[in-house]
Amino acid sequence: MIINTPTIQQLAQQQKRLDQRQLEEYRQPIAIETNISWTAEGSAKVQIGKTVVLAGVKMAIEKPYNDTPDEGGIMVNAELLPLSSSEYEYGPPGIKAVELARVTDRGIREAKAIDLKKLCFKPGEKAWFVTIDIITINDDGNLFDAAGLAALAALKSARFPEVDNATGAIDYKKKTKMPLPLLKEPLPITIYKIGTSLLVDPTREEENAYDARLTVSSDDKGILSALQKGGEAPLSLEQIDRMIDLALEKATFLRKILNSFVR
Repeated sequence: MIINTPTIQQLAQQQKRLDQRQLEEYRQPIAIETNISWTAEGSAKVQIGKTVVLAGVKMAIEKPYNDTPDEGGIMVNAELLPLSSSEYEYGPPGIKAVELARVTDRGIREAKAIDLKKLCFKPGEKAWFVTIDIITINDDGNLFDAAGLAALAALKSARFPEVDNATGAIDYKKKTKMPLPLLKEPLPITIYKIGTSLLVDPTREEENAYDARLTVSSDDKGILSALQKGGEAPLSLEQIDRMIDLALEKATFLRKILNSFVR
């Protein structure tokens, strides 16, 4: 059944939603599973309601960038598979995929979540580079939160592969017990504005009706690392303050769930 935008907007003004949730309530179930891929150094599957996202971490030894010769690197990619939504097609990443990757990347990078200096073991010549691949399995809304949660779970579960000391060759079939040097654990929470109402964890229908959104990345101490606005409607300073406060509250909620699944 297709729900039109005016219906969702009218419900939001009445502090109601089609699925009977409160505006500040996440869908259930919220489930996290790690180590789902034998070939990735770290991996996770996250489900929020009917939205399902996978994240995998791969590591490779490369030459450091010239301007940061004593640091490794990080990269985030996102692929929106056609099997996850009839709106997606095969081919180069579209705008939505690029934005999903950039928002996830920015929250991790700006928080300085990974100690990049510890990834370098021969300045100017060799360092570990970490790539996070995000893949959608089912898009029923709120990919930003699901992708951020999956990326962090995959990073926490990642372990370095073995390296032959004599040849420098990586044995991807064998993993050490050494985790990534994580300094912080940022989580992105996206708050949506429909009319004058704010809500979290929108369905696909609700995403089609929003006026503006704000993705807020923060660590377990409530320190903000990144903000990303979306939508055409402007946001006042008061609205931004309200959205940040709500995002911090929901980050605490999701972090407790993450910690119950991933130690």
